[in-house]
Amino acid sequence: MARTPFTLAALSTAAVPGLEVVATREHTTGEHGDYDAAIMQVADGRELIIRVPRTQAAETEQAADLIALGAMTGGIRSRLPFELPTALGQAPFDGSRAVVYDFLPGRPLELDRVHGEIAVSAGQAVAAIHSLPTGFVLDAGLPQQSADDAQRAVLSVIDRAQATGSLPAALRARWNQAAADESLWQFVPTVINGALSADSLLVDEAAVRAVIGWSALSIGDPARDLAWVMGAQPEAAEAVFSWYEMGRQASTDPRLQHRALLHAELDLARWLLHGHELHDQAIIADAEAMLDTLVERVHQNGVDPLEQATVPVLDAAQVEELLSERPVHSDGLAPIDENVDSQRSSSSDDE
Repeated sequence: MARTPFTLAALSTAAVPGLEVVATREHTTGEHGDYDAAIMQVADGRELIIRVPRTQAAETEQAADLIALGAMTGGIRSRLPFELPTALGQAPFDGSRAVVYDFLPGRPLELDRVHGEIAVSAGQAVAAIHSLPTGFVLDAGLPQQSADDAQRAVLSVIDRAQATGSLPAALRARWNQAAADESLWQFVPTVINGALSADSLLVDEAAVRAVIGWSALSIGDPARDLAWVMGAQPEAAEAVFSWYEMGRQASTDPRLQHRALLHAELDLARWLLHGHELHDQAIIADAEAMLDTLVERVHQNGVDPLEQATVPVLDAAQVEELLSERPVHSDGLAPIDENVDSQRSSSSDDE
C-alpha cells in the first residue's frame, strides 16, 4: 500500500531532526513506481524529496545510490557542469528506510527533445562524467571493469539470453558478430554512471541541470552511458556524440558509437533476463515482442555494416512506439544475412 505524502512528510522529520515541513505533494519516482515519494517545502524555502523503496530491488538500488553519492565529494562535484543529489538524512521505516534528499531542478529529458542546446549540454555532461579521476571510485570500493571484462560481460548477456530460448537467431548472430570484433573493445575504461538514461538527465529549456540515479557508478565502458542517445533523432544523436567528443579531447575511442549501439540493443536482452529472474511472464512477453520487432525493423531498414553504422535508423514515431518507458535500443550494428530468419533459437543451437 502506498504511503501518503502526509505520512512521508511526518517521516522526514525523523530522518532530518529539526526539519519543519510547511507543505507536501506526491511525487512518483522510479521507472515502474518503485518508490513512494513526496516533495516537501520546508520553512526556509527549500524543496526536499523523501523516497521510500517499495521493492527489494529498489531498496538495493537506493543503498548503492547512497554509497555512490557519498563517494562524490565536493571536489568531485565541482568538476561537473550539473547538480547531483545530496542525501540529507535517513530513517528506518517499515522494514526499509526513508531517505531525504534535496529536490533538484529540471524535468526528465524526453528523447524527442534532444536537439539544439540540449544536445550540446547532454554531450558535455556525459563527457564531464567520463573525465572524472578514477581514484575516488577505487577508494570507495566500487566496481571496475577492464575492456576485456566489458567484452566478456556482453558475451555473457548474449549467452544467457540464448539460454532462455527466447532470443531470435538473427539477433544472436548479429550480436555475436559484433561482440567478437576485437577492434570494438580497444578503449580506455572511464568513470561511468553505469545506468544513464534520458530520464536520468533533468533539463530546462537550454541545458542539463542535474543528473540523478547513481547506483551503478563504476569504472567501465564509456559507451554504456551513451546507449540511450541511440533512441534520439539521428541528427540529435550525432550532435550529442560530437559535443561529447569535443569534451573529451584527450580521448581516442573510434568505435564508441558502435559499442553504444550494441549496448542499446542488448538492453532488450537484459530486459528479457530481468523478466526471467523475476519469473514475470508479462515482462518476458514484453521483451520477446520487442526483440521480434527489432528483427523486423532491422530487415526493413536495411542496416549498414557495423563499420559504417553511426546512428540509429528509427524515426521518432518508431522510437516512441518501440522504446517508450523501456530499455533504449536502436538499429545499426552489423549486417544481418537476409537468409537468417527471426525464428526463436534454443540453447541446443549453440555451437
